[in-house]
Amino acid sequence: MSHPMNECSDIGTVYLVGAGPGDPDLLTLRAARLVMNAKILVHDGLVDPSILELARQGTRMISVAKRRAHHTMPQEEINALLIREALAGHDVVRLKGGDPFIFGRGGEEAEACRAAGVPVEVVPGISAAMGAAAAAQIPLTHREGASIVTFVAGQCKGLTEQDWVGLAGKDRTLVIYMGVKTAPQIAEKLMADGLAPDVPVAVVENAARSDMRVLRTALAGLPDLVIRAKVKSPALIIIGDVTAREDSVLAAVALEAIP
Repeated sequence: MSHPMNECSDIGTVYLVGAGPGDPDLLTLRAARLVMNAKILVHDGLVDPSILELARQGTRMISVAKRRAHHTMPQEEINALLIREALAGHDVVRLKGGDPFIFGRGGEEAEACRAAGVPVEVVPGISAAMGAAAAAQIPLTHREGASIVTFVAGQCKGLTEQDWVGLAGKDRTLVIYMGVKTAPQIAEKLMADGLAPDVPVAVVENAARSDMRVLRTALAGLPDLVIRAKVKSPALIIIGDVTAREDSVLAAVALEAIP
């Protein structure tokens, strides 16, 4: 059962809300209601504008968009912002692309709020991995293709030192978030760990949006594909046999014609 936003307490509630992959129709009912009723909405840059348009007129909109090598607001300041507004008695809707607890730093924000005595509610969203796979009709698991799925971040510190052995290969699907800029290092790392160069790969850009692209190649060709296709975030890299299954409707698209 959903509960109304806190209007009476001296301390507001911070709602960590998953905005899903981009399509407003993929919001949960709880998420949509919170966005439509929000008085203060703090959002990431990957939240689609069509979702922000659901907010009512007069909502205070605060962008804390992050881009590679450029953060408009450091994470510590975002945490402080949420706490400050809640301690002033305001409910805050913190809107994040995908799911708050999958590479969304939602855990950090929830911990900071709880430490400051601020109530937190987490509203899950369709993760970028699930949204991208569904939109591209790529089954992340399949009885004849994969029984293990792993999510990793391709833009973390110490990427080259991380142990990815066994994360991809036969009967496995590997989904890489934030891997566009580091695609050459990712391909090199996986092949050095023993993954075959011809393992099929799909890159899903702008998943579940009108300008979505699904690009396919082999692992060895991933860096060249990203450059030639001018792939930009938000984009996910999916590695494994499931990306090339004949029963996938979009499998026939193969490698998009790129000049």
